[in-house]
Amino acid sequence: MEVGIVARKGSDRAAVVAADLRDAVAAAGASVWLDAETASALDGPDPGRSVDALADSDLAVAVGGDGTFLFVARNADDTPIVGVNLGEVGFLNALSPEDAEDAILAEVQAFDDGEVRVREVPRLAARAGDWESVPAANEVVVQGDRRGPGSGIDYEVRVDGVPYSESHADGVLVATPTGSTAYNLSERGPLVHPEVSGLIVNEMAARDGMPPLVVDLDATVTVVVEDPSGAIVVSDGRNATTLDGPISVTIERTTPPMRIAGPPSDFFEALEKLS
Repeated sequence: MEVGIVARKGSDRAAVVAADLRDAVAAAGASVWLDAETASALDGPDPGRSVDALADSDLAVAVGGDGTFLFVARNADDTPIVGVNLGEVGFLNALSPEDAEDAILAEVQAFDDGEVRVREVPRLAARAGDWESVPAANEVVVQGDRRGPGSGIDYEVRVDGVPYSESHADGVLVATPTGSTAYNLSERGPLVHPEVSGLIVNEMAARDGMPPLVVDLDATVTVVVEDPSGAIVVSDGRNATTLDGPISVTIERTTPPMRIAGPPSDFFEALEKLS
């Protein structure tokens, strides 16, 4: 079995926790490595490896916050991920540093026994013509080049080809249940329990748009922008791509899903940290 461990960049504590986990997993007989950034932070002889290697590993470990978890997920493809939470909200990272060693060693043993269990979490992709976005675990946003008065986009939103709303707004956000607690929440969208099978359509500061809408997980959401200046499509707050208009951007569930191993996080306990 091969385990890849990635720690939050710039965090000495995360690097030390990652090194302790590396030693424990290696002592259990599994092959284990740190990413190059984490190895460099420890100033050891091991140069580490590229995060691209996560896709070929059997288990990925993210040490940090939900941002670190999402970074690992973007590079892990369908490799199961375990998250170690360093005191942040932790909707994805379920383990405390104190519990991490036992839990990850349990996952190593489960792999050896052929009994690994994972929870699959949906991801989204935006498409326009031959272009396709990086998969998003939280949300995809179709927006203008800036926010505020005098900016934004004129758009039409369709759900499975049927018109839902037409307005002017800073942008249109489509989120997974995982992403309901992220950008969507800051845009006054609804909280959605992770076990709900749906997508959120949220128009951001719309002039006269419709309320946020929850649609089926397998729905296709289309954002049509007729303006020749087009729109910018952003996945999980990064990987922004400018598309010339007029443009029709479809957003729907994609494969592979994000696969999470280890004990689940407590959704309502994490919510308490938001207040």
